[in-house]
Amino acid sequence: MAKTILVVDDSTSLRALVKMALTRAGYDVIEASDGKLALAMLDKTAKVHLIVSDVNMPNMDGIAFVTQVKQHPKHKFTPVIMLTTEDASVKMQQAKAAGARAWLLKPFNPPELLNAVSKLVLA
Repeated sequence: MAKTILVVDDSTSLRALVKMALTRAGYDVIEASDGKLALAMLDKTAKVHLIVSDVNMPNMDGIAFVTQVKQHPKHKFTPVIMLTTEDASVKMQQAKAAGARAWLLKPFNPPELLNAVSKLVLA
């Protein structure tokens, strides 16, 4: 059975690119355009093995989203990769403190993303 990855980004085109890379690698992908919608998706999905999230999004940013995810017992151990244009070390530290496990910059390199995913995805 394929592992499920939630991709959270307000850019439709970026979600499509990430989904293409992940589905070609054999993963199932679900998508949300902001943190609030992503939390709702998590409630409806049986198991998410990894989350890829942007930082800067409307309604709920990536750091607030990760903070919420890590407070939920069902998703407490779900690994999160931040994929963002944000390169401020303060944001990186906030994301790490919230529970993010990796930080990749856009534009992303598909092999680099797949390498991070393969190392962090839950069994």
